[in-house]
Amino acid sequence: MPPDVSAPPMSAAALMWRGVRRHRARLLGCYALITSWLLCEALVPVVIGVMIDRAVTTGDLDQLAVWGGVLVTLFVVLSYSYRLGARFGVAALQLEVHLLRVEVSEHVLGAGGARTGLLPGETLSLATSDAETIGELLWNIGYTLAGLVGVVVSAVVLFEIDLLLGLVVLIGVPLVLVVIQVVTPLIARDTTDQQAGIATATGVATDLLKGLRPLKGVGAEDVATSRYRVHSATARDASIRVARSSGYMYGLTAGLSGLFLALVAYLAGTRALDGDISIGELIAIVGLTQFLAEPIAGLGETSAQVARSFASAKRLVEFLHTPPLATHGSTVLDDPRAELSLASMTSGPLCDVDLSPRLGELVGVVVDDPAGADAVVRLVRGEVRPDERSGSLTLGGHPVDELTIDSLRSRVVVSQHHVDLFEGTLRTTIDPDDVLDDDQLAAILEASAASDVVDLHPEGLRQPISAGGATFSGGQRQRIALARAMATRAPILVLAEPTSAVDAMTEQRIADGIRSLRHPEGSSLSTLVITSSPALLASADRVVMISDGRVVATGTHHDLAQRDDYREAVLR
Repeated sequence: MPPDVSAPPMSAAALMWRGVRRHRARLLGCYALITSWLLCEALVPVVIGVMIDRAVTTGDLDQLAVWGGVLVTLFVVLSYSYRLGARFGVAALQLEVHLLRVEVSEHVLGAGGARTGLLPGETLSLATSDAETIGELLWNIGYTLAGLVGVVVSAVVLFEIDLLLGLVVLIGVPLVLVVIQVVTPLIARDTTDQQAGIATATGVATDLLKGLRPLKGVGAEDVATSRYRVHSATARDASIRVARSSGYMYGLTAGLSGLFLALVAYLAGTRALDGDISIGELIAIVGLTQFLAEPIAGLGETSAQVARSFASAKRLVEFLHTPPLATHGSTVLDDPRAELSLASMTSGPLCDVDLSPRLGELVGVVVDDPAGADAVVRLVRGEVRPDERSGSLTLGGHPVDELTIDSLRSRVVVSQHHVDLFEGTLRTTIDPDDVLDDDQLAAILEASAASDVVDLHPEGLRQPISAGGATFSGGQRQRIALARAMATRAPILVLAEPTSAVDAMTEQRIADGIRSLRHPEGSSLSTLVITSSPALLASADRVVMISDGRVVATGTHHDLAQRDDYREAVLR
């Protein structure tokens, strides 16, 4: 079944109902079969009671054979009903969990991204723990419906045997459930805190592991560990509160159920001693009394499951309604030679900035503030909403926020300073669509100085890459990311500090490589490099210097090197 591409549900209840609707065929089969199973379970003591009254006490072998056959048939039906019902139910559960994971992934990995404010580990927790908790309710609903049917059938049988016992069951079961509901809100609140705490702790742990090398380099392991310990303790305390609350509820359920069942057994025994009911009816009552313990306990567990599932569903709905990172419209840009232009742009630390790389131009940008450099990157990626900026931001003369996301991303590729590498081989990382021939790939590897990474491994381009590229040094990851960016052959390529982790000789190779690969004579490709590297800036056609959020100078690297502030920013 394909993912539901409609707008995300507006509430936790709507999310849960959507899950029921899109698996209704499997769930109907599951609920019918599970109900059949529990109904047969309820009828087992009844059939045994009838067998005793009609066959055992009378010595009638024909009746014994008939009711023995009925009992065997009952066990066959209940066995296969549960097996098949469980298959349908678990299939629906697993598929719903899968679709929720896909929905979470598409929300953050879609072209527009998502402004969630969550750490990667927190998003992972939503896609795993929360999704599974939501899916579990689909199965639990079937068990709840079956439990209710079992209780009703038991009550009807008890009515047939004795009116008083039937009334006790019909009145006692709702009273037990009402008392159970008293602690359900406590479970829901504690579960929300627990899931949030787990997500935060997971996010911090993921962050810590990803930055383990830099942390060791600056000797900050103890600080990072202490931070994780605090968040982990918070998650632990929340889990303990949930376990305690759940324990109270389960204990209350078991206690009330035990008292209720003891009352039913006492009344039935009294009626049997008075001769008002037969031995078979007494056995049926005792059997039904024991049977009722399971569905009543299950109904109590359902309350806790509903609380947990709705707490997770609420978190997921809030996540799915976070706004996109990039704003976009419906205008399709057809011009492959469109120019990017920032005019009088004010956003964040930037104030009245003009930055417009022309066709075929290699432009270097020096920013004295990392926040300013990040603001430039977010602007050209289309991640700043119109209400968060002023000035003009256009591509091919069209406001960026009016273009389709495909029009923007197909023409403007941004390689950020932080490098994310994914599992696969070196070749699939650089050329995931397999569109480059060997000569083109070799030219890109040479231009990005990534050929050294290839040569160092016996498998060359077939060498495996682990998640995050953890087996590579920082400089190697930068060169692989640069090769990946240049392999897109984007009309406008934006590079943010692409050589900060490489040595001076490699930096010069990369500067020459960018110039030769993207800017030969007659090229219409534009490149914007945000850097403080003298080698990269020296190869640029034009350098724009931004200080205190404003453009303070424009010219060649040689010309700007006469300025004290420029030399302080770039010369090493």
